[in-house]
Amino acid sequence: MDVDRSPYTQLRERITNGGYAPGSMLVPATVGAEMGLSRTPVREALQRLEFDGLVIKVTRGYMVRERTEEEVLAICDARIALESAAAFAAATRRSEIDLARLTSLFERAVAAPDPKSALRLHNDWHAALRSAAHNPTIAELMERLDAQLAVYDAEASAAPDNLDAIETEHRHILDAIVAGDGEQARALMTAHQERTRDIRIAAMAAR
Repeated sequence: MDVDRSPYTQLRERITNGGYAPGSMLVPATVGAEMGLSRTPVREALQRLEFDGLVIKVTRGYMVRERTEEEVLAICDARIALESAAAFAAATRRSEIDLARLTSLFERAVAAPDPKSALRLHNDWHAALRSAAHNPTIAELMERLDAQLAVYDAEASAAPDNLDAIETEHRHILDAIVAGDGEQARALMTAHQERTRDIRIAAMAAR
């Protein structure tokens, strides 16, 4: 067990990384035994994860939430609205430190030695953009929505030429933020998120 991380953080990562697939039963005593913890902190972590929309309460404990295609698309649409608002705010409210952080993360992503590292850095870039928006409410909501969709991210990430498209789209969004053009940043982010949504639609249709 990694003693530097809380049970909540560990369980959240297991769910979002696919360690516990949708539909998996999570009995506090059993999960606690796997993690070397008593059931009480595990139960408290599962209650927080229920609030996050990642698990649901069932008779024997909790179950990793399964989402319908309609629910997945609804989450995608909510992300489009919030992320585009964050892009507008970032372009109009960003500080010089924000710009330096966004530029550095983008350059590191482009120079990453492998696709997995590049995707991780591009995700960090999105987090930095939300920070640059200086709207904690949007950042908090986006973090929850990202976690709810994480199980489907592998399908989106594996799409042909997706990484090249991400790099191009992020470059243009960053240019708009640097220029302080909120409307352009909003429009570009909307198109970026709509493309990702469409990849998920195609993946779900192919099942």
